[in-house]
Amino acid sequence: MKKNYEVFEHTADIGLKVQGRSLKDLFRHAGSAIFALSCEKLHKAELKKSLILKEKADNLDELLVNWLNELLSLSAAKGLIFEKISIRKINEQQIEAEVLGTDISNYKVNTEIKAATYHQLKITRNKTGWQAQIILDV
Repeated sequence: MKKNYEVFEHTADIGLKVQGRSLKDLFRHAGSAIFALSCEKLHKAELKKSLILKEKADNLDELLVNWLNELLSLSAAKGLIFEKISIRKINEQQIEAEVLGTDISNYKVNTEIKAATYHQLKITRNKTGWQAQIILDV
């Protein structure tokens, strides 16, 4: 499976570049990337918990940061790793998605990501789709 993200060097944090053909793809790939970076699956397990997430923001930058931080917060609060993300609706000010997760005990957590930040945040649209650069606080 092709990675839709890459990691770049950043002092004491993780820099993440994510791409997608559409805004839906960009947000889905960004959400999946934070879990791919932080943990590794120990064994196959059934997806056991489905949640519907809705976020609103004043702009696209705020929406991406809110989205990623909500995923991280719910993951910690519910003890889940979200393996499947389906974006139902999205525009530059709101997102609605369904996430499917499995118990964190099925994973080895390598890096605890505390939050997505606004530091050096950049979202751009080009001829092939969307790209975002995000700094993650670890």
